[in-house]
Amino acid sequence: MTYAVKEIYYTLQGEGAQTGRAAVFLRFSGCNLWSGREEDRATAACRFCDTDFAGVDGPGGGRFADAAAVVSAVAAAWEAPRPDRGRPLVVCTGGEPLLQLDAALVAALHAGGFEVAVETNGTRTPPAGLDWITVSPKAGTELVLASGDELKLVFPQEGAEPELYEGLAFRSFFLQPMDGPERERNVAAAAAYCLAHPRWRLSLQTHKLVGLR
Repeated sequence: MTYAVKEIYYTLQGEGAQTGRAAVFLRFSGCNLWSGREEDRATAACRFCDTDFAGVDGPGGGRFADAAAVVSAVAAAWEAPRPDRGRPLVVCTGGEPLLQLDAALVAALHAGGFEVAVETNGTRTPPAGLDWITVSPKAGTELVLASGDELKLVFPQEGAEPELYEGLAFRSFFLQPMDGPERERNVAAAAAYCLAHPRWRLSLQTHKLVGLR
């Protein structure tokens, strides 16, 4: 299988339970909820996405002929800044990474010494062997992945209220304020909800706050 990758880069995880942890982000191209083109946003299943995942033109991106080629690129991104690494983490994201991430690539990343995390919208069944699963549900979509390490809900979303998900089998539940022109209001609303419903924890996009990708 060939893999279309938007970008590969080294950074700190900015969101959720692993905030602050060094990781290589492996951003796959493509999504099943939006084309990534602005002219299609108004009719997309997810209209608030703030990520550029279209094409293969980002730093480290491209079309990779097989899993081994992807692992080589991920390893190079990690080893450049941290040759004295502990167990390295790769975060597979997108777009929607489960359109491409398969068992062969998970196995190859493990063979390369990586802990493998995925950030998914939960509409696709994941391959076996993932070390960390983050699900970010989107209103109006069918959630087929109802368990994992963390559920990270962008808030607020009409039709995707937190109470719809809190009975699912996740270890942690996060509210992440929706970015955009109403960001400050959304942060205050998310914080208030977490105070009133302590099962939920507040997740901020700390990479944006400190100027990281």
